[in-house]
Amino acid sequence: MRQFLDGDREAANGLVDRYQKRLYNLALRMTGDVLDAEDITQTVFLNAFLKLSTYDPRFKFFSWIYRMTVNESLNVLKRRKPSVTLEGGPEMPVAESAPDRSAEAEDRVRKALLGLGPNDRAVVVLKHFLLFSYQEIADVLEIPVQTVKSRLYEARERLRLILHEKIEEPC
Repeated sequence: MRQFLDGDREAANGLVDRYQKRLYNLALRMTGDVLDAEDITQTVFLNAFLKLSTYDPRFKFFSWIYRMTVNESLNVLKRRKPSVTLEGGPEMPVAESAPDRSAEAEDRVRKALLGLGPNDRAVVVLKHFLLFSYQEIADVLEIPVQTVKSRLYEARERLRLILHEKIEEPC
């Protein structure tokens, strides 16, 4: 980042290489849509380079760019029509010995995440998928650490209830 700020435009490639995959994964977990995640990632990098004058080098670059990614993901979710549902229609039963049980479990968690509100989803994704500390989450979301902890607790409870309901549904 320092090289880019000092005028080395090639340093931008290093920033993209370093953060692209992580920003994409964050956007994907937030929106649940591959195309939206790709668009968000591109938009964030474009905005980051356009708004570089607003970056304060006293703070971590990753907090600044992750915050931009969370904000852009929330903007995309707001623009979406409220069409995300957890019930997509009848599901075919899967045999107990199916080799793709972990894929099925991952799909259930992904759907449950989409059942959370955007703010709850953000803290869960940052903590459990990107392995951020409470302080890092607070920095990215610009909220107090205690708020991070309470949102995370409530989000986990909602996830538990959503996942429990899915298990209890009759076939």
